[in-house]
Amino acid sequence: MIVNVVRGLLNVLALYVAIGLVVAVPFVLFGIGRVDRAAKGAPVTFRLLVLPGVIALWPFMLRRWWGSRRIA
Repeated sequence: MIVNVVRGLLNVLALYVAIGLVVAVPFVLFGIGRVDRAAKGAPVTFRLLVLPGVIALWPFMLRRWWGSRRIA
């Protein structure tokens, strides 16, 4: 029983990270400059540094990115 619960939680976590990766890559490539003007034209090293954080916080980043589209 415990094994099934742990397996289910790990599956949910894997799904969350997979969705985060799908959202993070286009966000880091195209959207980060819209959300934060200071990040516009940032080097690749900066984008690689923020990638894990964007993967972890993808719902918040997606919402900010979506909000910046409506304003601009």
